[in-house]
Amino acid sequence: MPSATSSQTIGPFWHLIEHPEWADLTRFGAAGSKVTLSGSITDGDGNPVTDAAVELWQSDPPSDESFPGFGRCRTDQRGEFRFTTIKPGPVPGRGNAQQAPHFAIALHARGLLKALMTRAYFEGDPLNETDQLLSAVEDPRRRGTLLARPEGKDRWRLDIRLQRGPHGETETVFLDI
Repeated sequence: MPSATSSQTIGPFWHLIEHPEWADLTRFGAAGSKVTLSGSITDGDGNPVTDAAVELWQSDPPSDESFPGFGRCRTDQRGEFRFTTIKPGPVPGRGNAQQAPHFAIALHARGLLKALMTRAYFEGDPLNETDQLLSAVEDPRRRGTLLARPEGKDRWRLDIRLQRGPHGETETVFLDI
């Protein structure tokens, strides 16, 4: 019988999260409608992931000297993250289609050999109905895991679950890129 080998893990990613100011994409004076995106990251059992590095990318508005288009933050002891940024607009998709406004999100955490990629769309945006990626997720419950929900004026929340839960809780949709 072969002997078991130790599992390989990467992280924690402390070197990626040493600069908390990176969670504010407006820190250089970007103009536009400011929004906050916050949420939590939990594992399959519903426990908070307390040592994750969360990256946020957006194509709109275009990055320049006052807007980096990229941010990074760590999760806290409750698995929570928070970004301040400019609300994105639609961006070109395949053909003549437009992608609904969204953020691209990358997660780095202990035990992940490769970053997990997902998106955060804005619940209720009319372009969600025709967005090619959202339309490709047939199960409405799974599609809902990509929708940030409003929590007040200019505040949005997206909770991310890394695995399906023991009671059927839905895992967040992750992209294979």
